[in-house]
Amino acid sequence: MPASATAAVFPDHWIKEGTWKNHRISWIATDHRDGERTALLIHGFGACKEHWRHNVKALTGEHQVVALDLLGFGSSDKPPSILEGEQPIPEGVRYSIDLWANQVVDFIAHQGLTGVDLIGNSIGGVVALRAAEILEERDQPAAMVVLIDCAQRAIDDKRVSEQPPFRAFSRPLLKQLVRQRWLTRSLFLSLARPGVIRRVLQLAYPTGASVDDTLVEVLHRAARSPGATESFRGFINLFNDHLAPDVLQRIQTPVKMIWGEADPWEPLSQAQQWTRYASVRELAIIPSLGHCPHDEGPEQVNPVLQRMLNPNGSPAEELNS
Repeated sequence: MPASATAAVFPDHWIKEGTWKNHRISWIATDHRDGERTALLIHGFGACKEHWRHNVKALTGEHQVVALDLLGFGSSDKPPSILEGEQPIPEGVRYSIDLWANQVVDFIAHQGLTGVDLIGNSIGGVVALRAAEILEERDQPAAMVVLIDCAQRAIDDKRVSEQPPFRAFSRPLLKQLVRQRWLTRSLFLSLARPGVIRRVLQLAYPTGASVDDTLVEVLHRAARSPGATESFRGFINLFNDHLAPDVLQRIQTPVKMIWGEADPWEPLSQAQQWTRYASVRELAIIPSLGHCPHDEGPEQVNPVLQRMLNPNGSPAEELNS
């Protein structure tokens, strides 16, 4: 994505670039004050750091705020995808939760950050959980994880038994088809159009709030950048990867959750089941909002985020599950 698109959302001096495993990585970082904690924001599939446009400034009161473009998205490089069973290719990567989680962990180490609060939306939530697990293994735990409508990954192989019989029957064919570049490229190009992007956003944002030209343009520019078809191919072939409930059972890092009550893709009922895990400390339900409540209704979500990130904050009873 051209720097001008990012600059239209964030001040120029916040915009940063670096390299990770020989790939260019983009992020924004607010000014840092000594002793200040860092909130690291992780976007979902098809999104980018600009998806946090309505949240960054609201969180700067007691935090440095960093929003990272995962490899394959936003203004970060989008290298060729390598699927299971395929031969390595120059600069190619195996897109996966572990790839992105290790990007987050290595970024934290390279920047010298400690006690980071990890905040992830959709698939970014699973990445945040896995990053927290890796940080625990390194004895450098995150302070907290906040999941915002975390991806439940219903198409994963480990959840096949939950699928209707006809889907299970057609699954082998589907998995073979989506490996084919001619198909994934055609599918992606049919989706990566402003009108389609707007319609998808209107599904994700049931109230229609914040579905504006700026958001459509930002997402469209990222989708039209070189390599975007490859990260799409890699993502839609994630049939056997980490599931949030599995990681929630393994980690000690405190987890809080924010959920749009009207999320059309990640049912609230599943999130309510996750509250049984010891790591989960709170579930805040945001009425009327959908899959990306932080962008759809920041005036409702930002106060909840601010309270959750405050070490002395107490759960609001009316929002608890």
